[in-house]
Amino acid sequence: MSDSEERRWVDEMVRRLERSEARRRSPARKGDDELRRRSLELSRRFLEGRAEPTTVRWVPPMRTRWASCTPADGTIRISERLRDTPSWVVDYVLIHELTHLLEPGHDAAFWAWVHRYPRAERAMGYLEGLSAAAGLGLLGIDGDEPAPEAADDDTAEDAAETA
Repeated sequence: MSDSEERRWVDEMVRRLERSEARRRSPARKGDDELRRRSLELSRRFLEGRAEPTTVRWVPPMRTRWASCTPADGTIRISERLRDTPSWVVDYVLIHELTHLLEPGHDAAFWAWVHRYPRAERAMGYLEGLSAAAGLGLLGIDGDEPAPEAADDDTAEDAAETA
């Protein structure tokens, strides 16, 4: 392949990748209203509609977590670091935080709800890799150390939560 052919193919592949990534991005990244709408849709699909946040909003990057939830007042905050991640990653983070409205801790009941989302494991791995690649050192979605049972698991659930 000549240099010009190689450049042409590289340019074409970059264009294809950019189009693919644009399709995978969540519409929720556009604003808080869309983020809240998406969270309610996810609650209906995976949490029997039981999780109803009062507010869901994008916030400036957090130092130790990808997102947070305050069950007492039903607020969910999602780090703007996640705006350009694939939609299934944002969906996982939303489900994780919505589940805190049902189960405040990270016990077995909590994880049973979270794992109703079919891409939970994949999203946790993505977040773990993103944290490592960026040198963020984020420990989990909620900033917690991985649970002992998660530390023994190859998925390191808490390590990828909302780190």
